[in-house]
Amino acid sequence: MAVVVRGGPASRPKPRAKAPASAPASKSRSARTSGYAPAKLAAARKVGLPPHIAGLVAAGVVCLALVAALVSGHHLKNIASGVGMGLDRQFAVVGFRVKTLTIQGASPMAQADIIKAAGVYRDQPILGLDLKAVRARVEQVGWVKQARVVRLLPDAIVVVVAQRDALAVWQHAGKVQVVDADGHAIAEADPGRFVDLPLVVGEGANDSAAGILPLVRARPRLMQRLEALVRVDDRRWDLRMKDGGLIQLPAVGEDSALIQLDQLDQKSRILELGFARIDLRDPELVAVRPRDPAPPGSVAAGGA
Repeated sequence: MAVVVRGGPASRPKPRAKAPASAPASKSRSARTSGYAPAKLAAARKVGLPPHIAGLVAAGVVCLALVAALVSGHHLKNIASGVGMGLDRQFAVVGFRVKTLTIQGASPMAQADIIKAAGVYRDQPILGLDLKAVRARVEQVGWVKQARVVRLLPDAIVVVVAQRDALAVWQHAGKVQVVDADGHAIAEADPGRFVDLPLVVGEGANDSAAGILPLVRARPRLMQRLEALVRVDDRRWDLRMKDGGLIQLPAVGEDSALIQLDQLDQKSRILELGFARIDLRDPELVAVRPRDPAPPGSVAAGGA
């Protein structure tokens, strides 16, 4: 605690000054009704504070009340009726305005869409900012699964998001969209920028992709030859290969069927040799249809 020491080494008391003449009654009444803030400013001047610092001191009590209300969960709108809707602008003058907006948990690709949706602008009064409205706007962005908006006084807003991770490119009803593991379409994601993602086709393929893709990715020889996974009647999958071959999977027991395919490939290298169709829908029987032979009279490879 700082202590102010007054007076010098002499111990002799100074003579008391005579009391001034009585002030007019009107001036006395004015002094009594001059208000809290001017009194605080006057007291601040006596201890040597600059006027702008004195203003902050006078506002300190109200500021602490606002902070307490915000921290305890009360909305600024609920206390605005008591302190006035212009209070946030008054505090903005002394520094309570937005200077930084930070996005956490989002990829660089998603940040621009989130910032645009947040609708927060520089030097906006920070106390009057509706955080629920900001969160609602951010959660409308396709990239965002969930969001939280935090106000860090005096001048920072932080948006923390749980982002949807792109899982596959979904083609259906003439549309091509990027989807996440829940089948949610990420409207802002450009499919052309996700050429490394697998293509799933058909009704319901977006919702079921998360179940089949880990099984296919666990088999690199199959994955590198795969062109698309086609959902059939929203019950089962056909695997369409780059060379035109087709692998038909059952509606249940997909992993077991792919194990049968692994065993067949180990024996005959069928994924390399090519095929027209492999039917794995019957767990007791694997049916393989080879490619049609070249028609008579066609030119053989190498001109032989």
